[in-house]
Amino acid sequence: MEANGGGQDRDSELSCRNGTQNGESSGAADGGSGVKKKKRLSQSEEDVIRLIGQHLNDLGLNQTVDLLMQESGCRLEQPSATKFRNHVIEGEWDKAESDLNELKALMHSPSAIVRMKFLLLQQKYLEYLEDGKVLEALQVLRAELTPLKYNTERIHILSGYLMCSHAEDLRAKAEWEGKGTASRTKLLDKLQSESDSHGHMSVKQFPCYTQQILTEHCNEVWFCKFSNDGTKLATGSKDTTVIVWQVDMQLKLMKTLEGHAYGVSYLAWSPDDAYLIACGPDDCSELWLWNVQTGELRTKMSQSHEDSLTSVAWNPDGKRFVTGGQRGQFYQCDLDGNLLDSWEGVRVQCLWCLSDGRTVLASDTHQRIRGYNFEDLTDRNIVQEDHPIMSFTVSKNGRLALLNVATQGVHLWDLQDRVLVRKYQGVTQGFYTIHSCFGGHNEDFIASGSEDHKVYIWHRRSELPIAELTGHTRTVNCVSWNPVVPGLLASASDDGTIRIWGPAPFLDVQDAEGLNGMKVKRF
Repeated sequence: MEANGGGQDRDSELSCRNGTQNGESSGAADGGSGVKKKKRLSQSEEDVIRLIGQHLNDLGLNQTVDLLMQESGCRLEQPSATKFRNHVIEGEWDKAESDLNELKALMHSPSAIVRMKFLLLQQKYLEYLEDGKVLEALQVLRAELTPLKYNTERIHILSGYLMCSHAEDLRAKAEWEGKGTASRTKLLDKLQSESDSHGHMSVKQFPCYTQQILTEHCNEVWFCKFSNDGTKLATGSKDTTVIVWQVDMQLKLMKTLEGHAYGVSYLAWSPDDAYLIACGPDDCSELWLWNVQTGELRTKMSQSHEDSLTSVAWNPDGKRFVTGGQRGQFYQCDLDGNLLDSWEGVRVQCLWCLSDGRTVLASDTHQRIRGYNFEDLTDRNIVQEDHPIMSFTVSKNGRLALLNVATQGVHLWDLQDRVLVRKYQGVTQGFYTIHSCFGGHNEDFIASGSEDHKVYIWHRRSELPIAELTGHTRTVNCVSWNPVVPGLLASASDDGTIRIWGPAPFLDVQDAEGLNGMKVKRF
């Protein structure tokens, strides 16, 4: 919304799977006509296609990549999944188990992970037995397989294999191909099947299907925010209005708050949702405080025409708020706009009040977030980035901060330990102000808009996106996850629309994946 955008390429990896039945390609012409048998690709040929596909992907030639994937039987895949596959094929079981912990974040199904771990350990156990390493096999059985408390009947059968006198006997009784590529490839197919079946189940409850498109704004939509009780959504636009929507089965227009001459680029609900504060872009010196229920303007605050009041945050007591901007204003005020305190010379980009009621976090033009205490007038550095912090938000427990960083994307910081925890990949972030959010059960997920017109969703523990939502036709400026309904997500875009995302209304999620902008990545 606010500047020309740079961007960063998606760090996805391409991997091949020859998934066409009977090796036949439905549309590959041999010479002038006829359907030819698809050649079974060797590992080296798969690697070449993966490299070509990765290069095309990096160049942004997505349609070409799709065609290449379709004709070759290859597909996009996450690096963590590729790493996992390689470790399984190489028989590096400890590494494969570690990879599985990374993939856990993408699947959201504990039962699937247990089943997959069991299959891995079973292969490890059988390979030890075939190699004559009985003590090691026994250790796997007792210390790794049994504690899973999964399929005890199968564990009894596996323990019986300890009595096999030689490798041929073991392979015959276990109906197993023996240590090597054949059995490990079969294992991968079982693991793939397990992850797919459970992946589909988890997707059903996920907000990746466009349920509604709100088109009442008549210009760029710069901000959206659900109320704390989840019953309302507020949206702010360049068209000078704030619209408050009632959240029901379908969102309904509840009130239109007009007169914001500069447009509305930021909104903040009071803790009890009775009031809504609206701020404008850089050249706006006014802040508007609305009574949501009556639609009346309680306060229009402006200390000076030289001010730039672009961000605001409520004190947890609901009786005070802080506001500021990049021209050096940083104020604490009451509900009537009276100035209680001011902090000189702090060029504020984004604000957040912590639950202690004393500490205000502010990102500034020095690429940092500092903590300010208005009671004893002390401040301290908490986060230091190497690029401008365009916006940030804080988790409910006050421990984690989610930052949108110019040219870098979305970063997760631990505010207590003051360390960078994770850099999320995929989003295109230049110098636009884009707002991300926490969401889902226990705030396990993260969503962000992007300059490539998509909404990206990650599991908090995984750097790679688990979903990319398409449908918007211009930059997505802001996303908001409903704090009460985990399956409800809103996104606001320069295309003038707000999209409401919910779970796919199809029983067969595979059918739904190509529809309404849902692109869910599974390993």
